[in-house]
Amino acid sequence: MDLNTARMKTLSIILAGGRGSRLKQLTDNRSKPAVPIAGKYKIIDFPLSNCINSGMRRIAVLTQYRSHTLNQHIQRGWNFLRSDFNEFIELWPAQQQTGGDWYRGTADAVYQNLSMIDGLESEYILILAGDHVYKQDYSVMLEDHISSGADVTVACIEVPIDEADQFGIMHVDEGDNIIAFEEKPSNPPTVPGKPNVALASMGIYIFNTKFLSENLRSDASDDDSSHDFGKDLIPLFVGRSKIKAHHFSRSVIGNPSYPEDPYWRDVGTLTAYWEANMDLTRLVPELDLYDEEWPIRTMQYQRPAAKFNYNYEERIGTALNSVVSAGCIVSGSTVDQSILFNNVRVNSYSQVTKSVILPRGDIGRHCRLTKVVVDSDCHIPEGTIIGEDPIADAERFYRNSDGITLVTQEMIEALAK
Repeated sequence: MDLNTARMKTLSIILAGGRGSRLKQLTDNRSKPAVPIAGKYKIIDFPLSNCINSGMRRIAVLTQYRSHTLNQHIQRGWNFLRSDFNEFIELWPAQQQTGGDWYRGTADAVYQNLSMIDGLESEYILILAGDHVYKQDYSVMLEDHISSGADVTVACIEVPIDEADQFGIMHVDEGDNIIAFEEKPSNPPTVPGKPNVALASMGIYIFNTKFLSENLRSDASDDDSSHDFGKDLIPLFVGRSKIKAHHFSRSVIGNPSYPEDPYWRDVGTLTAYWEANMDLTRLVPELDLYDEEWPIRTMQYQRPAAKFNYNYEERIGTALNSVVSAGCIVSGSTVDQSILFNNVRVNSYSQVTKSVILPRGDIGRHCRLTKVVVDSDCHIPEGTIIGEDPIADAERFYRNSDGITLVTQEMIEALAK
């Protein structure tokens, strides 16, 4: 089978139902894949764009937790595929199709949709997480999967050994056959010749459809299973089936300025989220969003260009080493090493430093914000200072151990009571 035919016979399933509780109040009203990132995108845009750019145009997005904003984003911004060419992006919400349970795990989420999967007559299933930021050509991984004759292929990336307890860790032989797999081990195996590095699963899998279907049905009847790919199914396959590792370095769409550092981020904590955004303010970010050959798509609204007002004395509208999105107005204030999402206004005499201001934020006059994440539709009152007094920040807002403060409109309103 040639690659083009194989891509047409592949169903991509994006698991986008997670809450992402480690992002704290950022996910109180939205699922993690719907969290805004990088100035104009949502996290879900990265796996969706990877699919389109890889030629994978049959996509199902599995949703569950507070999915309204995610559903709206996909329906309005990702409805350009041609059904008459057998292309689609469909939303598959949790519907308790196999009984009274919502999705009990990643494997169960796919199992509950087997009737729809079977109706699509695919030969390969690509399983993706909806909450990671990276650029990857999945067709390279698919080609490796087919040529190896594997039942399942797992994408993997090298991680520092002291971070290995956050991932599913695998051990491979010289032929990249997975010979051991442990979920978040305390004593992980290392990469041969690299004692400080472990091989971590990225949560990206390619299955032969028949193989996956049979094993999901078997797993569903196992009362001792947590019905999760990483915890249950992948370890089960080791030694029983042909399971191969695919190194991310083979299929990453990299940045030529960082040839030794394939970019992949799980932005599941407030610190990781802030750091991923801050990277984009660097002179040459690790994540290249200016690559016209591998564009990251999103929903586009009609907005005016960003505007900077005033240029006298202390009232100068300026942005330094920052990303300022469409619709923003920087009025007589200074924005330094920060990201302003769409339709943000920063009013006169204010200073915003190393901060992430989500869409439609309004920063009042005479404010100073340092290492702050401001949620969407948040109005910061005049004279507010955040990021200089850890005790005061923790009393009013959410402040983590890395000194990053999260502010939501609910927190602001609570201050007035």
